[in-house]
Order: sequence, then C-alpha cells, then structure tokens
Amino acid sequence: MASTLVFDIETIPDVAGIRALHGLPAELDDEEVAEFAFQQRRAANGTDFLPHHLQRVVTISCALRDVNHFRVFSLSEPDCTEGELIQRFFDGVEKFTPQIVSWNGGGFDLPVLHYRGMLHGVTAPRYWDLGDGDYNDSRDFKWNNYIGRYHTRHLDLMDLLALYQPRANAPLDDLAKLMGFPGKLGMDGSAVWKGYCEGRIGEIRDYCETDVVNTYLVFLRFQLMRGVFDRAHYDAEVAFVRESLGRLEATHWQRFLEAWPEGGLSSK
Repeated sequence: MASTLVFDIETIPDVAGIRALHGLPAELDDEEVAEFAFQQRRAANGTDFLPHHLQRVVTISCALRDVNHFRVFSLSEPDCTEGELIQRFFDGVEKFTPQIVSWNGGGFDLPVLHYRGMLHGVTAPRYWDLGDGDYNDSRDFKWNNYIGRYHTRHLDLMDLLALYQPRANAPLDDLAKLMGFPGKLGMDGSAVWKGYCEGRIGEIRDYCETDVVNTYLVFLRFQLMRGVFDRAHYDAEVAFVRESLGRLEATHWQRFLEAWPEGGLSSK
C-alpha cells in the first residue's frame, strides 16, 4: 500500500426509488416524495435518517497522498451519474490498491456504496478480495483486506479511535477543531438535501472536499500517536498539506487556510 486515499461521500434521498417502492402519485414533486420518506422514518424510529439503500450518492471526495503528491479531487454530479462515480471510485481501488481511510466509512459510506453500486451493476473485484482472488498478492488480502473491520487496508478512523464502541464515537468536526484544524466550513451533512434542491451541488462538493482534508489531518495525528511518524515527520507532513492547498485557487481552500492557524500542535 504505497498510497493513502481518504474518502467521504455525500448523499440525498433516492427519490426515484422511494416513488417505486411506495407507488407514489406522479403529481408529487421530489421534495414532497422525500418528505414522505422522512415522515415515515420519523414515525418508525424518531429520525429523518433514511436507510442506507435509499441514500443516492451525489459526490465522492478523495484526498490522495502518494509518494510525491497530495491531491484533493471529487467525483460528482453533474459530471458523472451515480453509477459512474461509484464505478470510478472502485476503479481507483482496483488500479492502485491504496490504504483507504474514512471517518465512519464502515458505518455509512461503504455500505451505501455497496448497495448503490449493486443497483448500478458496478464491479469491484479487488475491493472484495478476501484472499481467494486471482491477483499475485491475493493471499495477503486474507489477513488484511478492505472488508475486515479490524484490518487496516480500510481504516475507519472513527470506529478504531472509539475502540469499536458506538457510545465512544466523536464527531469529526469537534475533534478536528480541538486539534487546531479548521473543521467543517459553511455546511454540514444535514444541509445537503436542501442545498441540492437549491442547485448548490458545487457547494456540496466543496464541503465534502474539506471534510476529507480534515479527516486526513486527524489521520496524521493518529500516525504520530501510534509511532508511525516521529514529531519531525508529522510536522513536515502537515506543512506539506498546507503548502499543497495553498497552491489551489478555489475559494473554499482559501477559507480553509484562513481558518487554520499556523503552529497547530507545535504551538500547544
């Protein structure tokens, strides 16, 4: 695993699926269909959170650290359909077999990608390799694969830090800010559906990208804590992320850097 890929997804209600499952009348618009689903969910368990299989993926954002570069990019509507962006994500796993890192990816992002990927006929043999595949190094995947909860080929950082105890989970936004990183800027997950209805898909993409950078920065602190990095290596890696973002002209990165004070851990 020569590279690390941090990923995050943003989703909206699968309006077409909800219509089909409930036989809803055609005169209901998308927002009314979604509200119907929200009301059903509230009545069942007191929350608007829809089941994973009814979450339509509109953005997958990634932060990729390889030997020489740190890059942030997104697979997102309107450039890709849902099936295309999910397939392209797994194509990247197929080609590069990176370590993938997430915040609650085991609890949300990956199950959503599993269900939605199957709906669209996505293929991901490398991702699903459990040590019995046709690759030369397939046997290695028996002991460290993307599916095993306690393996690190996929590292769900939230799950691991909480020692797999849901009551110990911490919000990414809180933890990032406590560590001196920017945290969430301008939007959170609860605002994605409203933003999508208002045509603000670019803002959703920008929000998702800042989330993966926050996750990567928390991951770097974890690497310091467990001794993978010493202090000099950690400081150099954080500086490299800051420098890489500083070369980008997009407004959300300018705001991100403005919210990120110099010094960080070194100043505490």
